[in-house]
Amino acid sequence: MKAISRLILLSLFSYATAYSQQKLILKTNNIPEIIKAMTLEEKAHMVLGMGDEYLWNTKSFKGKPGKILLRGQAANTYNIERLGIPSTILNDGPAGLRIDTIQEGVNHRTYCTAFPTATALASTWNKDLVRQVGVSMGNEVLEFGSDMLLAPGLNLQRNPLCGRNFEYYSEDPLISGEMAAAMVNGIQSNNVGACLKHFAANNIETNRRTINELISQRALREIYLRGFEIAVKKSNPWMLMTSYNKINGYYTAEDKALLQDILRKEWNYNGVVVTDWGSGQDVVAQMRAGNELIMPGGFQSDIIIDAVKRGLLDEAVLDRNIEKILQYVVKTPTFRNYTKTNNPDLIANSTITRTAAGEAMVLLQNRDNTLPLSKTKVFSLFGKTSYNYITGGTGSGRVNNKHTVSLLEGLENSKFKIDKKLQLFYKAFTDSVLKVTKPSAKVRAKNIIDFAAEPKIETVLIEQAVKNSDVAVITLGRNAGETWDRDENDYFKLSYTELSLIKSVSEVFHAAKKKVIVILNIGGPIEIESWKQYTDAILLSWQTGQEGGNALVDILKGQVNPSGKLAVTFPVKYADVPSSKSFPGVPSDNPVNAFYEEGIYVGYRYYQTFNVKPAYEFGFGMSYTNFTYSPVTLSSNQFNGNITATVTVKNTGKVAGKEVAQLYVTAPVTSVEKPMQELKGFAKTRLLKPGESETLTFTLDTSGLASFWTGKNQWVAEKGIYEVRIGASSSDIRSKTSFNLEKDIIVEQVHDVMYPNVMFKEFNQKDRHIQSLNPSSKVIDHDN
Repeated sequence: MKAISRLILLSLFSYATAYSQQKLILKTNNIPEIIKAMTLEEKAHMVLGMGDEYLWNTKSFKGKPGKILLRGQAANTYNIERLGIPSTILNDGPAGLRIDTIQEGVNHRTYCTAFPTATALASTWNKDLVRQVGVSMGNEVLEFGSDMLLAPGLNLQRNPLCGRNFEYYSEDPLISGEMAAAMVNGIQSNNVGACLKHFAANNIETNRRTINELISQRALREIYLRGFEIAVKKSNPWMLMTSYNKINGYYTAEDKALLQDILRKEWNYNGVVVTDWGSGQDVVAQMRAGNELIMPGGFQSDIIIDAVKRGLLDEAVLDRNIEKILQYVVKTPTFRNYTKTNNPDLIANSTITRTAAGEAMVLLQNRDNTLPLSKTKVFSLFGKTSYNYITGGTGSGRVNNKHTVSLLEGLENSKFKIDKKLQLFYKAFTDSVLKVTKPSAKVRAKNIIDFAAEPKIETVLIEQAVKNSDVAVITLGRNAGETWDRDENDYFKLSYTELSLIKSVSEVFHAAKKKVIVILNIGGPIEIESWKQYTDAILLSWQTGQEGGNALVDILKGQVNPSGKLAVTFPVKYADVPSSKSFPGVPSDNPVNAFYEEGIYVGYRYYQTFNVKPAYEFGFGMSYTNFTYSPVTLSSNQFNGNITATVTVKNTGKVAGKEVAQLYVTAPVTSVEKPMQELKGFAKTRLLKPGESETLTFTLDTSGLASFWTGKNQWVAEKGIYEVRIGASSSDIRSKTSFNLEKDIIVEQVHDVMYPNVMFKEFNQKDRHIQSLNPSSKVIDHDN
């Protein structure tokens, strides 16, 4: 009887235990309890992604096979069914959601919207508009069933040859941070996640998985980390992705100083840190550094389990990392059981794309008011890119959109006529290229024309065209992508054929007293100075997404007044770029180290401080109207915590337009040298009618005055006179005034971390190239 009773009690206990375990499922408020219920093996898998599709057949894969939940996904997180933890989905990309066009259970093609690239969006200088683009992107993420968009990218455009520049906003950290924050806030308004990337200083694609970047503490703080800091604090992204590269000897994914001291402690970031796909070397170091989620994962679980058992990895570190991951999981649409529609509002999103494209385009030259065109009926379109508009860059930044509007199609949509003989010439060229060129790892079938050499055109064809048309338009295109950097000769400089095309067309059309317009469908700066005198107008269209052709025509015919301004400087020649001698690194044929010897002097900070004249300065952009600026007024002439600057911008021209007012500050130089001026604020007016004005207000606080003092590990606002400069570009300053700061202010004390451990020299204003960093250091061992 007692045995029976014990058996009954044991059965009841087992049932109760099983029942309690069955009820233990993930909720928003029981994450610690869930972690305690995990086995070590489950924990080891939880910090790993479930691998790319190609891993399923490899013997090294130790986890359970992941299921492709959304075709085209970048990866998915681990799921534990017994604890109610679902697998969430992560997708590229920075110019729109990247998924496959065919999805299981969907009876139509799943096309996404190709939005303007980040470089183009930064040229709008319009945070509200960029946020709207983010809202549209997030709408597609949600309705197509993803949880996380791996965007935006906000690394600095340090050098115009970087293959991934089109994914990044600017050469300036303020614009980069503000635009990224606006994008994240827009995406996450849909209750889906955004992921800032690539943290940090991912400015080189050559040997990107191993390159060691030597960067001074000040340059890191003021230039390469500052944009991330702004975006983290203003948008709180759900994820942040570490980069492939090393900084000062350590892989970013394995650098506790970067991920804990700076990101967590100084910036108070509370989201998930995820690796770039396959980055770093040591998964245990990544776990300990606080890189909580390893992507794509799939094979490191045994290493993690073994490290815990041998005492090389504290299980508490796993628990800490898993807590961050689960905090993300419970916010996702997947966890909330959101039912995707597979039908986002693509029409509305296309409209936003066209609006953003129109504001992104920059009018660089407009002699004798060539634009807008008023009496033009027939166009002669030269250049292969007139017929094949480049939507965006290649790699993870591409989007599988349904259709991209070319300039040809945009003109036809607006009922303009096109020279047919030229059209046939370029159609024959396109057909011949597609027939003989095979896609490659770098060049997808969709991009073959982008990378084909410009065809030579006979003068007789130009002479026939001038008789049959009112104006010539030459479109020049450039494309690039991740894993490889561009070349000065075949990217930055125009080819002999391209230069000949510009000269020949200009000569023939000008002889007939007809205008020549050049359109630049490019992802970053190219050389313009040597040929701009031949043309009447130059319109920089950037890579502005699927509505690029329609947006171009909106500007050509004056329906939209161009209001874009450069967020990156166009140098006269590549040798003028401060990093031209050190990019991508040394040795040049297979770089191991990259010396950021220009220090804080990146972009306009260099050109203006060292009096190097650019082709087009930072902040430049023309309009079809004119604007005047009132004298700038300050709330006080003594700084006391913060100060406001006010200026009124008036449209004094004949057509409506928008203007970007830019606030620069020249700081006193007593203890540390500083750039001639730095951007500290910007604002774009609403659409002002002729005679209409708008008053813009900017606020400066102590952080806007501070420079980083390496020796003291402090952000310090030095005492003295600060000049406030308001202008239409970095060179076109319209009004100046000043205020006084009576004593030094220590704005922030930070950690003494990430000092270079290889000696190199950094620019300074006295003799540019003399200041040594860490002269007592030893050469780094790059194999460890």
